[in-house]
Amino acid sequence: MEFQTTDLCDANEGKVRAVAPMFRSYGGRIRFSGPIRTLKVFEDNALVRSTLETAGHGAVLVVDAGGSMRCAMLGDQLALLGVKNGWSGVIMYGCIRDSGPIGGMDLGVFALGTHPMKSVKKGAGDVDIPVTFGGVTFVTGNHLYADEDGVIVSELPLV
Repeated sequence: MEFQTTDLCDANEGKVRAVAPMFRSYGGRIRFSGPIRTLKVFEDNALVRSTLETAGHGAVLVVDAGGSMRCAMLGDQLALLGVKNGWSGVIMYGCIRDSGPIGGMDLGVFALGTHPMKSVKKGAGDVDIPVTFGGVTFVTGNHLYADEDGVIVSELPLV
């Protein structure tokens, strides 16, 4: 899919929300988009795994991990699940690990940073609820577009 977030912002002024510039791109897919699915978790990635185990149908998983910098919420094994199951990308408001292998995968991955420690796996958290970070509220079913210039969200598909 060819788009630029800058062009989408210009053509849809007032219809898109831009996320504050806080993310670094780690995935092999630099430009990605799709309908949003949300998770709200904290230092527990069991729901990240179970969600990426389902068919993604080109969706983007937006994970509100509370901005934690104390452990990783996505590694190469979970990212590979996302690739195999047709997810377009993952926006992680937290950390990832295995950034080298993830960089070679056909998956968009934006995160705050990397951390070598894994998370706990208790299954705590919420699925498909509105989550807010970076000045934007992400709602399951809205659409996300990400590229080298940032992340934008709209209620309806733009491209």
